[in-house]
Amino acid sequence: MRPFPLLLAAVSLAAAQPAPRTMRLDYVHSGSASEESFALDDLALEGAWPGPLDRWIDETNLGKYYFQVLDRATNRLVYSRGFASIYGEWETTGEAKQQRRAFQESVRFPAPSAPVQVVIKKRGPRNEFREVWSVVIDPADPAIDRGAPPKLNVWAVVENGPPRDKVDLLLLGDGYTAAEMDKWHRDARRLADTLFAASPFKEHRGEFNVWAVDAPAPESGVSRPSDGVYRRSPLGASYDAFGSERYVLTFDNKRVREIASAAPYEFIEIVVNDRKYGGGGIFNLYATVAADNAFTPYIFVHEFGHHFAGLADEYYTSDVAYGSPSERPEPWEPNATADPRAARWKELLSAGVELPTPWPKQEFEKLEQDFQARRRAIRAEHRPEQEMEALFREERGQETKLLASGPNAGKVGAFEGAMYESRGYYRPQQDCIMFTRDEVGFCAVCRRAIERIIALYAGR
Repeated sequence: MRPFPLLLAAVSLAAAQPAPRTMRLDYVHSGSASEESFALDDLALEGAWPGPLDRWIDETNLGKYYFQVLDRATNRLVYSRGFASIYGEWETTGEAKQQRRAFQESVRFPAPSAPVQVVIKKRGPRNEFREVWSVVIDPADPAIDRGAPPKLNVWAVVENGPPRDKVDLLLLGDGYTAAEMDKWHRDARRLADTLFAASPFKEHRGEFNVWAVDAPAPESGVSRPSDGVYRRSPLGASYDAFGSERYVLTFDNKRVREIASAAPYEFIEIVVNDRKYGGGGIFNLYATVAADNAFTPYIFVHEFGHHFAGLADEYYTSDVAYGSPSERPEPWEPNATADPRAARWKELLSAGVELPTPWPKQEFEKLEQDFQARRRAIRAEHRPEQEMEALFREERGQETKLLASGPNAGKVGAFEGAMYESRGYYRPQQDCIMFTRDEVGFCAVCRRAIERIIALYAGR
């Protein structure tokens, strides 16, 4: 791993180098379930590069997509990162089989001092990355937006050192009016405390900065289309993404990026000023969470696991918008596998554990069948949110008791049922925050994956 020679003399001198500015490449990603295309939208210079100056090559092998920055003079790789996208999820939905759509996306990297080529790659059927688009960028191009960042109030929720030496998490509130800024500040601090109460974030709190931006909304709350509620909020966050009433996303990438550019960041959490259960998380894009639900701590940590470390959903009994794959390829996500011998986390397997690993699968599925039916009824009848919270508490109590029992509880093995599929995919432990709302935290494999990302961004 070597730094960009146009900017740095040597890794050992990285700490003494002034940080370059951040280059943001905006593009449009369009297509359908069978084809896709890309088009340049805009280029912008943001503030100082917030990340380390000596870890510019991503070797984690995470993400459905992967982008590289190549020095045009030498074709040398100078920066890379894996990522996922809204388009990458949408193309697996039923809608993508019926029509084309376009989505805004961005990649960010240290601003070069000479022309570079940005190459975007996508995973093929055998997990190999294939080039799907490239564009040459000349930093002298007068069309690049060099304007100052927006004048918004940026404040430190947690500050442990210079951005280049820390993981920089940015909290963005959506649906908070000017009169609700005090609530936004309290919510931001509460959620930061929530994250650092969960291992392994708790043990690495000192390696994080948490920033927040104030972006007052004209109305309180965000859109909930299935409830007939619509808002023009600063970030455009909304429930009901892809037809899932609990899935909160914003499709206005440029609006998010413009507001976020006021602060240093590597990861973004969008906090929506709402009580209804909901959230979302996409690797290296952003995570979302409803601020005022009784299960907000679970939603926040679970969805941040997706965004931060590319963790897969391990559950398979809830309704989702995605279609089932005809095959079971090995996932790129670190906490799921198609291999019943679980070779990808063999170092963490419990001694003597049976593979694949028996667990009370039938009892769990019977339990979930009842709870999911009751859940759908509550939503269909638009009953009060406290009824859903009560249902989740009942569910959590029964599932915690079931999944904490049996000879393999707490062991690392290969437990069938993950990634929305009851068969063919395996998760590392009987229970995990990526599997249920039980208060069990991340499993050993998820914790390892999170710590790997912390090491990529924090420290020297």
